Amino acid sequence: MLQSILPVAAFPHGLPPTVKQKLQQLAIPESAIGVYAQEIGKTQPIVAVNADAAMNPASVMKLLTTYAGLELLGPAYTWPTMLYANGKMIDGVLQGDLIIKGYGNPKLDLENFWLLIHRLRQTGLHEIKGNLVLDHSHYDIPADDPGEFDGQPYRTYNVLPEALLVNYRTSTIHFFPEPGRNAVRVVVDPLPESVRVQNNLKLTQGKCGDWQNLLTIEVEPGAEDKNNFTVILNGSFSRQCGKQSYMLSLQDSTVYTRDLFKRLWAQQGGSLHGDVVLGKTPQHLSPLKIYQSPPLADIIRGINKFSNNIAARQLYLTLGTGDVVINSSPATLAKSEAAIRQWLVSKQLNFPELVVENGSGLSRKEQISARHLGQLLLAAFNSPVMPEFISSLPIAAVDGTLKNRFTDTPVKGLAHMKTGALNNVRALAGYLLDKSGRRVIIVFFVNHDQAGQSRAAMDMLVQWIYNRPL
Repeated sequence: MLQSILPVAAFPHGLPPTVKQKLQQLAIPESAIGVYAQEIGKTQPIVAVNADAAMNPASVMKLLTTYAGLELLGPAYTWPTMLYANGKMIDGVLQGDLIIKGYGNPKLDLENFWLLIHRLRQTGLHEIKGNLVLDHSHYDIPADDPGEFDGQPYRTYNVLPEALLVNYRTSTIHFFPEPGRNAVRVVVDPLPESVRVQNNLKLTQGKCGDWQNLLTIEVEPGAEDKNNFTVILNGSFSRQCGKQSYMLSLQDSTVYTRDLFKRLWAQQGGSLHGDVVLGKTPQHLSPLKIYQSPPLADIIRGINKFSNNIAARQLYLTLGTGDVVINSSPATLAKSEAAIRQWLVSKQLNFPELVVENGSGLSRKEQISARHLGQLLLAAFNSPVMPEFISSLPIAAVDGTLKNRFTDTPVKGLAHMKTGALNNVRALAGYLLDKSGRRVIIVFFVNHDQAGQSRAAMDMLVQWIYNRPL
């Protein structure tokens, strides 16, 4: 546990000596950091170092997106997913196509997609003579390359936004050590018809450690059909690791949704005679069923606690359209940026250096200064949506991306903070309740090739602020 060595007055607004020394040991210059800390209710910062420099915040940018979402949309906001019967339905048989139109629901995950199909089955429909038509037309966004950011097109954090995004197009590989068989059992959930797994893993006795570095996962698209994949697992997996999971996004939306819909629909006693195709909903149709997402207040917990990039991007795209039932115009990145900037103006927040590319922080272009993010956190604390916003943040040594951080310190359970990490970028920002019961906002950015080593310095600052004298 770090102790307060010098009073704040000894280094007004500067870094505490212990933090400065740690950064020097790590060869991270002060010019590569941006730090801002201020007690709520005070007019002057406790620490402000390079606080006005525009820096890449990585996933800490989600704080802007989620706070804006809560104020612009409201904590109870839900995303509709519309189901239409394009044809006559007689005795539960649809003589035509079933259409599903999405409006960007960030949480149409496996459980919610199962619920959607269950509710569809409750309408009495059990047989679809035509096709399943997927309507993605609510989004008008560029068709980007999912591997452009870091050359990892099959990693789920690189999934691109879709108006009808089912289960993030994710297949989760679960690893189970089975000592009795001296083997590693592998289960893929859900397992699409178009994915085959080749398991060459060897079970070992050693410590678990960083288990992902001890195995390799290769993805081979089919020679004839690029949506057929073989996932090849090589390397070792320790029995001490217990159950572990690894997520991949392989098929395109049509193939993934087809496989999953057919399986879940059949489990509900339904049948589909046609295929799954992309299309648009005819204007004259009335919905057969409307499925609502969980409320925004619940969804932002997943965004901030577990740094869900694709959910953050879907939320960002919603900011420019608002109530999609009334305003059916397509969502665009330009509309969302305009909505964010207009909202900031309405709150008298002027952030001229702010660059928002997609709202998730998975970007090399996004930037904000530590001082301005601190001002945003101060504004959020005084907002009616403050309880929902703060409760969405990871809690030190308790959950989310902070579950294994600050575990043996007095800060445990007293900091609600968002983390951020990219190559050469680390960030930490949020709220701390110090030992005297004072609430402090803290922002710490590191943009440097040694940023990956900066966690100790960040944690030192948080603990110093916790222990600072009255």
